[in-house]
Amino acid sequence: MIYPSLNGSRGLSGLSIGAVHLGAAAHVYCRGKGRKDRCTPLTTHTKQVLSGWLDDRRPGADTDPLFCTRPGGALSHDAVEHLIKKHARTAAEDCPSLQGKTLTPHTLRHTAAMELLHAGVDITVIALWLGHESPTTTRIYLHADMALKEKALARTTPPSTTPDRYQAPDTLLAFLDQL
Repeated sequence: MIYPSLNGSRGLSGLSIGAVHLGAAAHVYCRGKGRKDRCTPLTTHTKQVLSGWLDDRRPGADTDPLFCTRPGGALSHDAVEHLIKKHARTAAEDCPSLQGKTLTPHTLRHTAAMELLHAGVDITVIALWLGHESPTTTRIYLHADMALKEKALARTTPPSTTPDRYQAPDTLLAFLDQL
């Protein structure tokens, strides 16, 4: 079955009701950049939230937008960005680490990719998830942060030692301060 997308739009703002499958192996179908089709699996939590959203909304046709404005039209990309910024400000009240950070749909996409990488998902799978033609594109997109570097370093630690961070002695630090 081909799931209809809204006017060939891409991204969250272009999803239609018919793009969402909430049965077994819940997923969303979308057509991305370069007219590339992909299916993205949904977590159980996301499936529940979307199910509730659709029950409340009671849309008419599969071609109706999944996320819409009050009158029922599709959200624009700008509207999605505005909603993210609005809710980021609210979240920053309880999570100070969000204060001063710029959140956009792209940063959320990047964060999802990094979470997959942290979970040990192979970069070729992440490339498919993101709709990249090649893992080379994904490598540019992802970066190894300190936690990933420490995890990689721990894999190289001899079995008879305990992995730990290096703590320079005070004498070395004092010497370096004098340089």
